Amino acid sequence: MNKIPGLLILIFFIAGCKQNAVVHLQRKNIIETVYASGKIMADSEYTVFTLNPGTVIKKLVNEGDLVKKNQILYIINYTAPEAKLDAANILYSNARQNVSVNSRVLNWLKIEMQNAGIKLTNDSLQYMRLKNLWTDNIGTKSNLDNAEAQFRTSRNQKQAAADQYYATLNDLSVSLKNAQSQVATAQNDVNNYIIRAESADTVYQLMKEKGEAVKPNEAVALVGKSTDRVIRLSVDQQDIDRLKVGQEVLLKTDVTGDKIYNAKVARIYPVMNEADQSFRVDAVFLNAGSQPYIHSSVEANIVIQQKKNCLVISSQFLLPGDSLLISLGGNTKKIPVKTGIHTINDIEILGGIDEHADIVTPSQK
Repeated sequence: MNKIPGLLILIFFIAGCKQNAVVHLQRKNIIETVYASGKIMADSEYTVFTLNPGTVIKKLVNEGDLVKKNQILYIINYTAPEAKLDAANILYSNARQNVSVNSRVLNWLKIEMQNAGIKLTNDSLQYMRLKNLWTDNIGTKSNLDNAEAQFRTSRNQKQAAADQYYATLNDLSVSLKNAQSQVATAQNDVNNYIIRAESADTVYQLMKEKGEAVKPNEAVALVGKSTDRVIRLSVDQQDIDRLKVGQEVLLKTDVTGDKIYNAKVARIYPVMNEADQSFRVDAVFLNAGSQPYIHSSVEANIVIQQKKNCLVISSQFLLPGDSLLISLGGNTKKIPVKTGIHTINDIEILGGIDEHADIVTPSQK
């Protein structure tokens, strides 16, 4: 027999290996997800800010404390506003006194009005008496005219006294309202130096200590609900239309490593963040007490759909236009296929190819 050179044998061996390098569709469970990242927040979390500059004179809570609505967290030095409030209270007290039943001003005007009424009554009677006598041709015309003038003067004086009383009462009432407004304004100024909790929550962080200076609009505390957490996620704009409320979320945090937490989508915000072309999506833990660490970073996969016992192929075998290369009698043929769920590694094959077909990689074409 003629001997075949060794190099030719090696070439035939490699070629044979390439022809036999095929794969087949596999049946497995497949899950389609959307990637998201973000951080864990306390539910209803808010930052408390100062309104006015000053120095912390009292710190009344500690981190981790449960506080009630309107409970005082800090007191800032408010000497000047307090003095202003004291002065406003004095003005208000005087104004209230001036419209009370014991008001000296109003009581004096009441007496003047009463005296004018008494004089008008007497002058009216004198005028009517002389008028009746004149009808009977008794008396003089000059006495009657004088009595009439005195009657009319007394009537005007009574009206003037009444006008003076009610005008003064109105002015004093306006002064009382102004004084009330000044007290409210001064009290509000004082309140701005007393920093309170807006709701019944947990104090997570305090940024100032007694004796430290604060600036206007400076953050001094972080407050939020005690146990409830919100997972604030950022989702790419290309994926947002695939999400809906109630979908399952699988996530892990930087704090707890590879531990997987279960959550669900609670809210999808409709406004895009133009800075990074993403949308905000909020999720909540299925077990409310499972994650105590707020502001820890998270990576999440939002489950869009999942199937069991599907025919799948590794994504590296799929050609553009959704087709596969199959081996037929030593030749390769491009076959179009119908795909379903796409994941990072696998692609569901819904039809177009036999389950037992020999599939080759594009590089083996």
